[in-house]
Amino acid sequence: MTDDHRRFTEMYDECRQRVWAYVVSRAGRQVADEVVSETFAIAWRRLDDLPDQPLPWLIGVARNVLRENIRAQARRDSLQAELRAWTEGDHAEQVAERLEVLRALASLSEDDRELLLLVAWQGLAVKEAAAVVGCGQTAFRVRLHRARKRLTRALEEPSARVSPQVRISPQECS
Repeated sequence: MTDDHRRFTEMYDECRQRVWAYVVSRAGRQVADEVVSETFAIAWRRLDDLPDQPLPWLIGVARNVLRENIRAQARRDSLQAELRAWTEGDHAEQVAERLEVLRALASLSEDDRELLLLVAWQGLAVKEAAAVVGCGQTAFRVRLHRARKRLTRALEEPSARVSPQVRISPQECS
């Protein structure tokens, strides 16, 4: 056995339990073995950099390894959440529903379409939307109610189902 092997083995035997206890106190038993293994792998690679009293250095390395593991887990969790958001639900179904709504909107009068789009897609309050179309709030509410009823009927009609031949102009999509 070389001097480096002997020195490392002595250090490992002397410090392993305390480094492991430190990691367990911070992250639990499940990750402790992995973090301690990585810590001592780093110690082996940097054997010449070890101080005479290696325990504080080893605990510092374990702390850094643990933080990096936590960051990596956060990145994995974030990526999984993003992937779930992309994969949950059927995008084809969402597209089909959007096309049905656009088709139904296209079947309405220009005035009805404008009222619905001002409130639903532009996010204007009744007061603001009424000012845009130049009427009072009460008149706007009545018109909006009627436009919503006509949209509901258009959505319920079988002809509102989108077929490949349906063409919707870009103006109706915005």
